[in-house]
Order: sequence, then structure tokens, then C-alpha cells
Amino acid sequence: MKHTRFSCWLKYGALALGSLGFFCTSAQAATQPASAADDPYGEWIGTLVQDKGENCPVNGTSLMQIEPKRMIFVPEMGTLILRGTPDKSKQHYHAQLVLKDAKNQPLPMVFEAHPAGDTFEGVYGTPECRAHVTLHRPENRGWKNFLGND
Repeated sequence: MKHTRFSCWLKYGALALGSLGFFCTSAQAATQPASAADDPYGEWIGTLVQDKGENCPVNGTSLMQIEPKRMIFVPEMGTLILRGTPDKSKQHYHAQLVLKDAKNQPLPMVFEAHPAGDTFEGVYGTPECRAHVTLHRPENRGWKNFLGND
């Protein structure tokens, strides 16, 4: 069979289209977020929803950041930072901060979270407030997911 320019174009064109299809499929798979249980590390955001009590920090976005040996939870992106040590093997994510109130009594703030699909479900509590939150990865995190952990 004699090779013509047209047959070469068909051959290499088909290869190029096949490669493009593979690349698109691979890129699509890379943008699918890993489950929170499999990849808890990084930043997670959400807004607390008051369940009971008062003085709950429900007016702004809260942040949870998990690293292999430490985690933080920041209600309403404020100045109070609850700290903890994550336990990925037990799927236990706990952070706390204990301050003193006006009467010099302990004022505990506690946050507990667990993975739920590609999000985290969490509960925040103080003596005056109980609130829940669904935390998800920030939208602008696509390349961090593609390139691996932070």
C-alpha cells in the first residue's frame, strides 16, 4: 500500500485525537476531589449554623486546616484559634481552646469533626453556644488537588 499525504494525516490525526481524549480524561479525573477520609489534609471552609444557645460565631466563614501532626479551627476567621492533633487512622478531628472568663473561670471552646464523603461535618461548642457546620474545600484549590498535598 502506497502512503499518501492523506493517509499519513489520517494516521497521525487519529493518534493526536486519541492522545487528546486520554489527556482530557486524565485531567478530568485529577480534578475530582478525593474523599475527606482519604485526603483530609489542607484547608476546609464553611459557615457555622446555630443549634442552641447564643453568642455563636455564625456570621462569617470558619476555617479548618489539617496537617499530618496538627490542626486548627478558626470560627468566623477571627482571632480565636482552636488547636488539636488529628488522628487520620481513627478519623478523629478535635481542636480546643480554653480561656478564662470575667470571673476567672475556665471558658472551653471545642470543635469536633468527622469526614462525610468529600466534606467534613463538625460541631462547635462553648458553654453558651452549640453550632454545626459542613466544611468543604475552597473552590480555588483545583491545582493543589492536582499537584498533591499542600
